Amino acid sequence: MRKRDAPPRAKGTGRMILAAFAAALVMKCFLFDFMVADGRSMVPAIRPGMVLMVNRLAYGFHLPWPGGYLARWSLPKTGEVLVFFTPQGTLAVKRCGAVLPGGEFIALGDNSTDSYDSRSYGPIPAGRIVGKVIGIK
Repeated sequence: MRKRDAPPRAKGTGRMILAAFAAALVMKCFLFDFMVADGRSMVPAIRPGMVLMVNRLAYGFHLPWPGGYLARWSLPKTGEVLVFFTPQGTLAVKRCGAVLPGGEFIALGDNSTDSYDSRSYGPIPAGRIVGKVIGIK
C-alpha cells in the first residue's frame, strides 16, 4: 500500500487556522488587547476581575515591550485610564492625573488610600504606556 498525501481540503484548513492565529497575535501585540484587572487601586471604577479592552494604538505605534514608541501621535489627556509599565516593570492600570512637559504623566489610582501610583514612584515617561482603556466589562 502506498501512503497518500493529505487531501487538499485538510491542507487549506491548516493554513486558515495558522493565518487566523497569526492575525490574532498581531492584533493582540499591536492593536487591541484584553486584560483582567487585578488589585484595588481603581475601585470603584474598575474592580478586581473586570475585563479591560485596551487600545494599543491610542497614542502611537510601539513594540509590545517597554522601550518607547516607534511613532507617537498624541499624549494622554487628564482623566484617561491607561495601562503602562511602572518603574519596577510591572503592568499597572491608573488614571492620568496630569501630563507634564517632557512627555511624562502622573498616574493616579481612583482609590487613593489603596493605590501604589505616582505619589510613590513619581512621574512616568509616556514611552512606557501600553495603551488606553476603551472598554470595561
